[in-house]
Amino acid sequence: MEKSIVDEIKWVESTRYENLPRLLKVLVFVIFNAGLAIVCFYTFKVSIRGWIMLDASYYYLLITIYVSIALVIIPARKKDRKVSWYDLAAGALTLGIGLYFSLYGWEIRVEGWSFPSMFNFVLGLIIILLVLEVGRRMAGTIYLAVCIIFGCYPLFADYMPGIFFGKGYSFINTVGLHVFGSEGLIGLPTRAMGDYLIGFLVFAAVLIASGAGDFFINFALAVCGSFRGGPAKVSVVSSAFFGTISGSAVSNVVVDGPITIPTMIRVGYPPYYAAAIEAVTSTGGILMPPVMGAVAFVMAAFLGIEYRQVCIAAAIPAFLYYFALMMQIDAYAARVGIKGIPRKELPSLQKTIRTGWPFLAVILFLLWGLLYMQWEMYTPFYASGLMFLISFFSKKTMMTPKRIVDALIKVGTLISQTISIILPIGIIVSGLNVTGASSSFTAGLIQVGGGNLYLILLLGVVACYLLGMAGLLTPAYIFLAVTMAPAVIEIGHLNVLAVHLFIVYYAMISVITPPVALAAFVAASLAGADPMRTGLQAMRLGIVIYFIPFFFIFNPALIMQGTIKEGLFLFALALPGISLLAAGLEGYLWWVGKIGRISRLVLFVAGFLIVFPEYKTTIIGSGMALFVIAVIIIRRKAAAKIEKSHGSVR
Repeated sequence: MEKSIVDEIKWVESTRYENLPRLLKVLVFVIFNAGLAIVCFYTFKVSIRGWIMLDASYYYLLITIYVSIALVIIPARKKDRKVSWYDLAAGALTLGIGLYFSLYGWEIRVEGWSFPSMFNFVLGLIIILLVLEVGRRMAGTIYLAVCIIFGCYPLFADYMPGIFFGKGYSFINTVGLHVFGSEGLIGLPTRAMGDYLIGFLVFAAVLIASGAGDFFINFALAVCGSFRGGPAKVSVVSSAFFGTISGSAVSNVVVDGPITIPTMIRVGYPPYYAAAIEAVTSTGGILMPPVMGAVAFVMAAFLGIEYRQVCIAAAIPAFLYYFALMMQIDAYAARVGIKGIPRKELPSLQKTIRTGWPFLAVILFLLWGLLYMQWEMYTPFYASGLMFLISFFSKKTMMTPKRIVDALIKVGTLISQTISIILPIGIIVSGLNVTGASSSFTAGLIQVGGGNLYLILLLGVVACYLLGMAGLLTPAYIFLAVTMAPAVIEIGHLNVLAVHLFIVYYAMISVITPPVALAAFVAASLAGADPMRTGLQAMRLGIVIYFIPFFFIFNPALIMQGTIKEGLFLFALALPGISLLAAGLEGYLWWVGKIGRISRLVLFVAGFLIVFPEYKTTIIGSGMALFVIAVIIIRRKAAAKIEKSHGSVR
């Protein structure tokens, strides 16, 4: 392996921190750690002579520290390698204004500054512009345009027609609501970031610094590499593991792809197929418990539920997604005769576990803390501490001073980059909520759909896809959570968590669905394959993501929102159903072998009916599958008998 996973991640998450002048680099490092100390101070409710940090002051401090750092380490233009005077000036201005707001956090929260003085208005306007600028630097001009449109919505909402009508505000009041109101910069997105997400970013940085990326790859190679289609299965396992410390489909592709895609091609997978496998498996990492993408933490904060509930709900759909991918990979490999990697070329499983057991131990500890102990926001900090301690049991994982410094830098850059995308979402949410536009849009959606739940859901799928095309899952989720979700829940009286997961899944499909298919296109570039063909193949491989949300929205037992018995029963039925789906798509069925086109079509339909969470369809699908399999076996036995008789005559 020429380049370690750690090096690849550094490339993916690149900033210009390493290019800073020495003195500025030291200053940024100090501010990084001051921010982390404040996070720990607030999270663990440290008291100084009875004084505990107020939440508003804490959120303003997060903006102060990490937006100011983002303005320094994230270039205004990709070609900017050096820090300019205006970057430093903007960073210093953010520090000053943010500290001022933090000092008045109690007054802002209790008395309210929604109708600010002229002085506070000017400072608020400056901080909004700086937050929008870091959002542009991280996510691009389209994202900036969306934020500006919805941020300015209160200025013209009372002039809008029909469902777009809302309460209007003056420019001064709009700025006040965005900066000092509970819906704006210190609203839901910042709360999710400060209360939940930072802890898991710390955990991810500690894992990366201690060598977890290389362990995940080696573990997957040792477990799956020798089986038929081995490299493809390695991609599935390693990306599922890496999804626990990433949460970005494109990052997963760029990190795993340079290793897995060439290996898949070498053993016989066509370039477009190998690229599609990597794109689909990387996309699944976003909803792979126990550590999911940022959207899961925002969902928990939005719904006011424990994060572990989101993890539990996402577990079965995530497993079925990866199971379907694995079954298609295996069926294709069996049909075309792709073998695994020779065992002598693979790392030893025993040696891999012996050197990397700390990573398995700490992930199990994280699960135990989240699901059993219910430590919630404290869990990733405890897990990070445990990882630090047990890293010293092995030279390969030992947190040396250099690794500790690397981890601290990684934490700072991850938080700065993430908060740069998260913060502007508060402006979008504020613009929709203070005007009442979200309620109007909900009523309008119900009216357009004619009160028909299925039509409203289909309109919602289109909206999810279109918003997800920008590659920004969290903003898409938040927008639809405040607009579409209430309409769907009101009409169908559906499970709230199921509706919100439905939104996330359909916002995800855009990264593997043409014409955009960002993850598929990035993987295609790594494989030297045709992007559109790769995207179409990714749709086939990720087929579960296109229908499973409809299943769990009408039967929440699939996301463990019913009885455990019913959930496990539906899960057990889904496994053979998905196996038949895979057989129909790839033309190969276990214990039967290659199958013809008509049989493939029937088995595909039968598999879909079995997976559908309704007993009548399950019985019909099972009958169809058994009939087709019986016909195939009988015909093959008859053909074998005829061939044998012809042989004896000769």
